[in-house]
Amino acid sequence: METDITQLWVYLSTKPLTGLTITLVAYSIGFWLYQKSNRNPMCNPVVIAIALIAFLLKVTDTPYATYFEGAQFVHFLLGPATVALAVPLFRQTETLKRAMPVIVFGVLFGSLVASASTVLLAWALGASPETLASLAPKSVTTPVAMGIAENIGGVPALTAVCVIATGIVGATLGPMVMNMARLKDWRARGFAMGVASHGIGTARAFQVNETAGAFSGLAMGLNTMATAITIPFLWHWIFG
Repeated sequence: METDITQLWVYLSTKPLTGLTITLVAYSIGFWLYQKSNRNPMCNPVVIAIALIAFLLKVTDTPYATYFEGAQFVHFLLGPATVALAVPLFRQTETLKRAMPVIVFGVLFGSLVASASTVLLAWALGASPETLASLAPKSVTTPVAMGIAENIGGVPALTAVCVIATGIVGATLGPMVMNMARLKDWRARGFAMGVASHGIGTARAFQVNETAGAFSGLAMGLNTMATAITIPFLWHWIFG
């Protein structure tokens, strides 16, 4: 048995499987701790996995590019996972039809508030124009946010960090805020999570309730589309 484990490790430690193995192990540890904490949102498995991977890369002095050679397999699955959100949405078709006017208004309003509030706060604190542009699209999924930031003069790498931080904070604190506001409708709760904290918030919503997850996935997709259209237009119109 010991020989088999040794041979397995030798096989997994060769590139590009190292990054993939590290990612899966780190998330497994994070999810185990999340389960042990009785699914406490403060023990978000994504946060734990990121911290473990960052610590390991730092200790071993491993370049991120080397790690990503294997981790890109997980990254590739983001596309199919996003498409799979259509399944629970289809189950909520009738509900979506009845609520469509409210959904459209909520997405447009939420998209503008998410961007404007962040930019105004950063501007009041003296942030540079590049930082402001990097923060504007922080509530949409990472690839789209990075493209928007680059288009309006931001720093895509900084945007990626802000997007991940936004998702983690939303997934962690969002349920507590909605509980304090006594918001009990799963549709509204999920929708708010999707607009505010994109994919990470949607994953959290699915863990709690399928209806909340469906509406969160819808909100995430519509918010991404709305932000990609409105933010570049408004940014160039206001700031030239």
